[in-house]
Amino acid sequence: MAGSTHTVTNQVPPLVGYDVFTADRALTAAVERHLDPDLGDEVLGELSALGRASGSAQVQEWGAHANEIPPRLRTHDRYGNRIDEVEFHPSWHRLLGKGVSAGLTAAWTRPGGHVRRAAAFLVWTQVEAGNGCPLSMTHAAVPVLRTDPELAAEWEPRLTSQTYDRGLRPAHLKAGALFGMGMTEKQGGSDVRANTTAARPLAEAGTYELTGHKWFCSAPMSDGFLVLAQAPGGLTCFLVPRVLADGTRNVFLIQRLKDKLGNRSNASAEVEFEGTWARRVGEEGRGVRTIIEMVAATRLDCVLGSAGLMRQAVAQAVHHCTHREAFGGKLVDKPLMRNVLADLAIESEAATTLALRLAAAYDEGGEQERALLRIAVPTAKYWVTKRCPAVAVEAAECLGGNGYVEESGLPRLVRESPLNSIWEGAGNVQALDVLRALQREPGALDAYLREVGQARGADHRLDGAIKNLLTELADLEGVEGRARRLAERLALVLQGSLLVRFAPPEVADAFCAARLGGDGGTAFGTLPHTLDLASVVERARPVS
Repeated sequence: MAGSTHTVTNQVPPLVGYDVFTADRALTAAVERHLDPDLGDEVLGELSALGRASGSAQVQEWGAHANEIPPRLRTHDRYGNRIDEVEFHPSWHRLLGKGVSAGLTAAWTRPGGHVRRAAAFLVWTQVEAGNGCPLSMTHAAVPVLRTDPELAAEWEPRLTSQTYDRGLRPAHLKAGALFGMGMTEKQGGSDVRANTTAARPLAEAGTYELTGHKWFCSAPMSDGFLVLAQAPGGLTCFLVPRVLADGTRNVFLIQRLKDKLGNRSNASAEVEFEGTWARRVGEEGRGVRTIIEMVAATRLDCVLGSAGLMRQAVAQAVHHCTHREAFGGKLVDKPLMRNVLADLAIESEAATTLALRLAAAYDEGGEQERALLRIAVPTAKYWVTKRCPAVAVEAAECLGGNGYVEESGLPRLVRESPLNSIWEGAGNVQALDVLRALQREPGALDAYLREVGQARGADHRLDGAIKNLLTELADLEGVEGRARRLAERLALVLQGSLLVRFAPPEVADAFCAARLGGDGGTAFGTLPHTLDLASVVERARPVS
């Protein structure tokens, strides 16, 4: 029998057994706003089912197991034959299978596909972020393959399939397939034009033999990979199948798996090509232009992934403070803690609202929406992913020492939080991409200004921020040195415009005061005390 000193009191119940989608008021509102009403019942039911699965004890346990027992590389079989396979915990396959069946690779073939997928990706990230990597790259490979109708006809039905078909076999024998990507090399990193992997043309038109390496190859267990290599005509995009049509393994030498800070459930590898068979995608010498559609799609997934991590961190913090008592009352009712939670909540809602707006632009199409994406995707990728680590760390602090313990789940969020800022081009790459859009594509700035201008006159702080932004844009001398500042202001003004138009007044008021009006500090918990912070926190509380 336990002694009286071991009686457990004032501990917070686990946040489990709830609908992650329905409990997220900002996300549900965004889906309803951007979705065709005729699809409403179908999609909301689909997302709620995924939300209930995501909030279940079983699925949360899968996420924990997939990270506690990371993938293992097997370079050879027992006889010494090279096999280059990666073994995963069964929970990884369960997670990946659920993600595929939920349509996370099927956006291009379903009505309202990008909005419904974006919401699902944001929900599913909150369970386990690592399996989002192959789901994201498989989704993003589709527009690249569509540059070659023959390749698209062969691969797209498998990439957009909602069947998870694991195991290495020829693609034509599989009901579903996954894709990875290999761009960066040791000597170049983000400077992919410095790549040295060589592509030698073979006798069959459009086929090549690759020799070289990739410093980061994501999801090496995939069925195919899009890679960059130097062909006679310059840097070119290639499709490298893992297994050839006759059933033999392509030369794909996995030298080691990366030992990463976070994202530990997912394998990232260093690979070598030695006479590796590949099929050209697009024209020789236009590799970057060909693969850029994949990069843009995965950058949006970086925004979605960070928004999902922030939402889960805020949900955990608000849940903890709603139940935990200290100093004579609930933590959530303490003015200073309420300020911190509200500040975190508006950051999360701003990220979610912006991410879903960009997904809707993919669905809506049209020249105006494409121009908006050209500037808004790198802007959002720069800013939202930068905010994610700060939110995750502050949320962990809301739990105190409990938030520093693995069982709380917060350490996994903290470790994962920097990834999306680094992946697919770190902060400087995004800021410089914003500059290129401003300088080379005037239609992009016009589309951006039309978007933020829809909220003009609704909030004086937003109006002032737009005016100041226009002043900054009028003087582009020495702009590279202040590119990060400009990207930040573009993101904040766009978020402010969306919240003023679509969020509850208390959320928009708090955001504009602290982020645009200068009435907030540099740390969370410094919102003006005169705001309706209790309503902001209540809106963020994870209750279905």
